[in-house]
Amino acid sequence: MQDEEEQKQQKNAAESKVIDPSSETNLTQTHKERIQASWYRCEQFGLDHSSRPDFATLPKGTLNDLVDQHRSLLETTENEVLPYYENILSNSACMIVLADRQGHVLNTWGQPRFGSAAQHGLVGGNQWTEMGVGTNAIGTALITGEAIQVGRDEHFLRANRFMVGSASPIYNTKNDLVGVLDISSDAYLPQDHTFGMVKLMSLSVENRLIFSAFQQEHFILSFNTNVVSLDSHWSGILVLDENGTIVSANRRAEVVLARDLALLNINQVFDIEMREIKHHPFSLPMKLIAMGRYQFYVKVIPPVQQIMRIPDFRQRADYIAPSQPEVIVMNEKNPPKEKIKKAESPSSAAIPDNVIPLSELQHGDDRVERLVRQAHKIMEKDIPILIHGETGAGKEIFVRSLHYHSSRSKEMLVAVNCAAIPAELVESELFGYEKGAFTGAQNRGSIGLIRRAHHGTLFLDEIGEMPMAVQSRLLRVLQERVVTPLGSTEAFPVDIKLISATNRILKEEVKEGRFRQDLYYRISGLNIELPALRERTDKAELIRYLHERLRKEEPGPALSSDMLELLVRHPWPGNMRQLAHVLKVGMAMADEEELEEWHLPDDFFDDLDAMGQVDDSASSKAASEQDEPLEDLIPRLLSEFKGNVSQTAKTAGVSRNTVYKYAKLKDENEE
Repeated sequence: MQDEEEQKQQKNAAESKVIDPSSETNLTQTHKERIQASWYRCEQFGLDHSSRPDFATLPKGTLNDLVDQHRSLLETTENEVLPYYENILSNSACMIVLADRQGHVLNTWGQPRFGSAAQHGLVGGNQWTEMGVGTNAIGTALITGEAIQVGRDEHFLRANRFMVGSASPIYNTKNDLVGVLDISSDAYLPQDHTFGMVKLMSLSVENRLIFSAFQQEHFILSFNTNVVSLDSHWSGILVLDENGTIVSANRRAEVVLARDLALLNINQVFDIEMREIKHHPFSLPMKLIAMGRYQFYVKVIPPVQQIMRIPDFRQRADYIAPSQPEVIVMNEKNPPKEKIKKAESPSSAAIPDNVIPLSELQHGDDRVERLVRQAHKIMEKDIPILIHGETGAGKEIFVRSLHYHSSRSKEMLVAVNCAAIPAELVESELFGYEKGAFTGAQNRGSIGLIRRAHHGTLFLDEIGEMPMAVQSRLLRVLQERVVTPLGSTEAFPVDIKLISATNRILKEEVKEGRFRQDLYYRISGLNIELPALRERTDKAELIRYLHERLRKEEPGPALSSDMLELLVRHPWPGNMRQLAHVLKVGMAMADEEELEEWHLPDDFFDDLDAMGQVDDSASSKAASEQDEPLEDLIPRLLSEFKGNVSQTAKTAGVSRNTVYKYAKLKDENEE
């Protein structure tokens, strides 16, 4: 009874204040609120306090592949960070765990007092997510993106209440979450120092990743309020190119300086020029003023590889290139009068792994091939692009590919979802603001998204959702090519390639008075229609291609011809986004077995049912062959298979969600 009452209290508290972990408001949650929200999520996953942990253990071969993918993270943690804490950890009965961003344990160090690996589950290949293991330090840190300590009785599953877990996420140089560092120890040992230590260790890993990525050819500045702490892991770190532009920074630097540091020049942060940094003795710390008011000690770490660079005056802004010489080709077939201009072919820049090459955006659809060719050509012209297409059709994927195959690829692509920003914040987010420009404005001000896209590409998705007042200001920016932040009288020039996208018919929006006509004609240079997935003639090849890309990210089962046929028949109302979701869920459920229909989510078959194409699906066959109703069948199978949800779902011909649903109904009826 006590557990039931405790569960109801946790649920009521969580329901009254459930906060989206991905939102900024998550940072204001108290520790108690985060635990309550986690318990509520566990209930939604169909767990109860007596559930057994489902670690979804990876096969040994898959784990080896995963370890190889994270070799740099593992080596950095083991060789460059853990030795600093060896003395402290050797006196504690605890286990250090490194997990990837999906919660899979990559490696462990230390000797716990809480039993064998089979008992505690902290072994390589086990997955510690909230869905399978309930509230736990690793899984909850992954969902919230924040460090957290989960006490003995704060674990949702009783099976995990033998320990205390302290976990902190690890972010790479692109600010992407790449893993979690965890310290798990006996629940009856003192834990005062553990939480602070795991946060410090994760910062240490992040700092070493920055040094590994940039130390060869970049200047690195370490700064702190105390000169003796310059080499500590709590110091702020800035990475500078030879011109003094900040190309990377650690989280500590952004917290201490309370400013967006991306692509600022060092003279905008400290009272020093880059030429002074280059000529300053590297072993001698400097005392500098930051933001005009804060005093810091700064240490300069020069590039390991000193590169001799010859001055190139052509890089000056006022440089005008001379006209290209003309080459006269003389032979018997071409008379001397014929002249051919010598042209330089631009070098193709390497594109990131998460960007699809232009040539792979289409797989036989003539319509898509034509619009890709048109858009690629227009990217080098001062002509805006307007993309029409349904939600999830791949507009942002298309834009990312265009950007990284253009001459602007070395600069930023800034993607703005106009529908996702609250109407009252759109103006300040786009155009920036001075400090104190309005109530609630950050003290440090904001550069704004348009200025951040300077020399790069600005992608305004769902532009039809933009408020009328903001449309007027955007039109002025596009006409005058300058941005004036809120609360400022200073105008900043901007050079952007504008790409807009919408799932609305903007001409009708103009007629209804919801979209400015002058702005419509300013953004609609090249109009292209990105076809829905169901309309594409290369659907089968596209599904194969996406499936193979997902298998490269995480090993999964092959696609049989029957499964491909089923996927091709689907109407895909959610387009590419829905396809990727279905494939990911199916591959995760199959766990390297052959991908079968019961591995796919229920809503996949709901769409097929709606169009009358699933009369012969696995779930339909199971329902027709079984005389026993699901509310009786599923509890019976769960009992036979000793609570194995996957085996129950496969035998019943339903999804895991359906198993959870009927199992929960049974529990409620018994109560």
